[in-house]
Amino acid sequence: MVKEEVILVNFWSSPFGCRVKIALEEKGIPYQYIEEDLFNKSSYLSAINPIHNKVPVLVHNQNPICESLNILEYIHETWKDLAPPFLPSDPHQRAQARFWADFVDKELYEASKKIYRGNEEEQVVGKNEVLRILKLVEGEIGDKPFFGGDNLGLVDITLVPFYSRFYTWETFGKFSIEEECPTLMAWAKRCLQKESVAKSLPDPIKIYNFILDLNKYFAK
Repeated sequence: MVKEEVILVNFWSSPFGCRVKIALEEKGIPYQYIEEDLFNKSSYLSAINPIHNKVPVLVHNQNPICESLNILEYIHETWKDLAPPFLPSDPHQRAQARFWADFVDKELYEASKKIYRGNEEEQVVGKNEVLRILKLVEGEIGDKPFFGGDNLGLVDITLVPFYSRFYTWETFGKFSIEEECPTLMAWAKRCLQKESVAKSLPDPIKIYNFILDLNKYFAK
């Protein structure tokens, strides 16, 4: 049997790359990790993602796959014999999972940036947008342990990396996600009990300090 080559090219703070780490860890897929310097991008990154020149990129047997949700679906399909599946077998449930993953992907990161990069007025707008998104997603989980049912699924893996940024959002925005979204926070704590999540998420304080440095960098 030929050994598969699996490489993840990423930057440590990226919530999008964190998704891929969780997926690989959850499936138990051995992989090589390459840390990319986003402030001095390598020629390798340009070669494997010439369109966007950004992380994450999964390289499977020398074939690059870009964009985190696309990568998650690729992992689900390529290693479908490895539990757990990230998407349900029912077509409607599968469509719903893709809808919510896409919603989180398109909405949450951009809204959250207003909280820690904007002026006072923009911070309020960002906080309200983030809470709107989180409450909508919270309503979708219902009484299930995870969005994927009993196991982590596409929506769980898409959303949980942002947990590392909750502290930053709360500190800049002066609010409590646990008070506003208790069901979602209970879900996040269940996710953290999974080894695949716990070992993949960056430390919230490290993220906060990184964003402080990033704000200084962009203010130059």
